[in-house]
Amino acid sequence: MRAKKNRHLGKKLMAAVLALGFAPVAGVVGTANAQDSSIQYKKATQGEKVVETNLPDGRKIVSVWSDAMKLEIPNIVQPPRNGNQNAPVLYLINGAGGGEDSATWQAQTDVKNLMGDKNVWTVTPIGGRGSYYTDWLRHDPNAGTRISKETQEPIQLERFLTWELPFQFENRYGGAVDGNRKRGIAAISMTGTSVLNFANHSPGRFQFVGSYSGCAETATPIGHAAIDIVTKYTGGPNLDNMWGPFPGDRWAYNDPVAMAPELVKQRDNGTLPEIYVTTGNGLPGPHENLENWRIRNNIPALANQTIVGGIIEAATNYCTGNLARRYNELGIPATFNFKPNGTHSWGYWQDDLHDSWPRMAHALGV
Repeated sequence: MRAKKNRHLGKKLMAAVLALGFAPVAGVVGTANAQDSSIQYKKATQGEKVVETNLPDGRKIVSVWSDAMKLEIPNIVQPPRNGNQNAPVLYLINGAGGGEDSATWQAQTDVKNLMGDKNVWTVTPIGGRGSYYTDWLRHDPNAGTRISKETQEPIQLERFLTWELPFQFENRYGGAVDGNRKRGIAAISMTGTSVLNFANHSPGRFQFVGSYSGCAETATPIGHAAIDIVTKYTGGPNLDNMWGPFPGDRWAYNDPVAMAPELVKQRDNGTLPEIYVTTGNGLPGPHENLENWRIRNNIPALANQTIVGGIIEAATNYCTGNLARRYNELGIPATFNFKPNGTHSWGYWQDDLHDSWPRMAHALGV
């Protein structure tokens, strides 16, 4: 009965995502999307692994070289208010577009103002469209991100985000990557799944993990359907190149529900991060109205957000419910915010960032 229900929900999810419009890719070599425009930046190389481009508003584009992928990744960086180079770092990750389109934290939310008065570095990588920000087994030229076009190496974005980026960035700004430097990571939708995996795979790396509207399953039929839809809609890769044949060990390894026992070990040895997970239920809420500046008085856009975004969020609600039950069974402390309404859209993710900030600030010691 459950498998039948999962297949039915997977079909609904597929229909919804195929109806959802994605913004066109704007990322070009040497440019990064910051707020409403593309900005030229200086690129890192194998010989110069961190290169900074200052922006007029006080932010930076910091290009970081990845030895694993043999290419550079630009990052939009907002320095801490007090100028403390050793301040904690929040790695704030974009969703399915990977920052290669206009669906970004900088363009769709008030993150610049929110984090502008915080004593925290805010770092948002650009690149990774449709990749699930994971380590792929093999190179796939049909993956939707620009990474797959600029290197022959497999996508290695988990390694980049959990090791290469923190090591390079934090050594450049503050000079230390050790137990005294606190860091958090938060993400939406596609990457809301990824950061939960980072918590499982990299004990002690992050003191805060925030997952907003992510489907916390990959090894189930609905989890696989979600990944298949997102990767194929943003590209056309063979998922065997990502995690091998489905079902399989690699799919289970990247399933936050299946891997939850790893967090028990962290709970017992004191390395468990503060975990904050949130989802709507798909019902219209305060951001489903024509006055929403992202909708711009556009009735079809409102219908798309209400219907399509509602179906997708109902699916993430289902996955999140399974994760909450598993954490409860294992006695893993975490904050789950099941909102009484809300669709899969930016207004709610902005709210999530605001709502989770007190937990994040406590975990980061600011």
